[in-house]
Amino acid sequence: MKKEGKNMKKNKGVPPEEQKKLTIYEYEQKYAKRQNLRGARLVLRLLAAAIGVLIFAMLFFVVKDLWAIHMYAGIAGTVVAVILFICLYVVPLVKIMKTGYFEVNVNAKTARAAQKHNRQVRRDVADKIIEVTSKVEGVGWYDSQVVGALAIAVNSGDEEGIKLSLTELYTGSVKKSAKSLISKSSLKCATYSALSQSNKVDSLLVAFLNLQLVKDLVFLYGFRPSDAKLVKIFARVLQNSLIAYGLGGAKIGNSVVKTMGDAVRGIPLLGSAISVIVDCSVQGLTNGVLTAVIGYQTIKYLNDEYKLQDILDGVELVECEEELKETCAEIEKELRSGKRKLPQAV
Repeated sequence: MKKEGKNMKKNKGVPPEEQKKLTIYEYEQKYAKRQNLRGARLVLRLLAAAIGVLIFAMLFFVVKDLWAIHMYAGIAGTVVAVILFICLYVVPLVKIMKTGYFEVNVNAKTARAAQKHNRQVRRDVADKIIEVTSKVEGVGWYDSQVVGALAIAVNSGDEEGIKLSLTELYTGSVKKSAKSLISKSSLKCATYSALSQSNKVDSLLVAFLNLQLVKDLVFLYGFRPSDAKLVKIFARVLQNSLIAYGLGGAKIGNSVVKTMGDAVRGIPLLGSAISVIVDCSVQGLTNGVLTAVIGYQTIKYLNDEYKLQDILDGVELVECEEELKETCAEIEKELRSGKRKLPQAV
């Protein structure tokens, strides 16, 4: 009775997942989902290409308008367009895709390899955070005290220490820094959209700023979402860009404008001025909100997959390769010893 009381006190306040180790089959049933990985990678490439085509088309139409104005304006616009396409589309896309990610959608066959892969990703993430903190002055993204503890854990090869420090960072300073990045990017998108007065430019701004935000969040966390999650994020980027393009033609603020215009009908020119102001503010607000949504969607996926890899790391592998080899060796030994006779046919 005393031992049971001690165990109850010990387990008090400990999450259910940590009180008893999950088996890989329990993990698979609870957290894993059937996914076509090759299909996800194909769709991811198609979405990335679609975003590129959209950006190229918008840049082409903007440059075309500049050529209609003057030849020199067209030449300058073409050069700027090429630089923008490379710096704000190609570079962020490559950086996102080259960043490592945690493998959490696993089964009994792939769990051991996933655990090994995830340990390496954690080490890479820890090294990146330590390097950024030590080399970039005033970045302010990470709690320096926690990073110091992380560096000690890395140098001593303490896997549990690395996990604890990373968890503390992600629930503390990183979470705060991510919110700051999202707020700044959303405000920037809303302001630029309100000033642009062009649906083509709005679509470009949203595509560029959304991709930049995703890239910044991936850099902040040190890892990216899995391919299946990136499919959803890139689909959202494409959707946001198309919505931004449609807003310029839709003039969604017209109903508000009409109401305000009726109230000031007697004042010359004021109605048309209010129309322009309201359309700009509504369009800018919408694009800003869309950017904020994609930011929070990205950090949700990052946090979810970090938690899952932590759970997977503690999963009990019931049937591992070593146990299977031992069982086969025992069977072979028993057969050779002749202690067990084979059953005779009736």
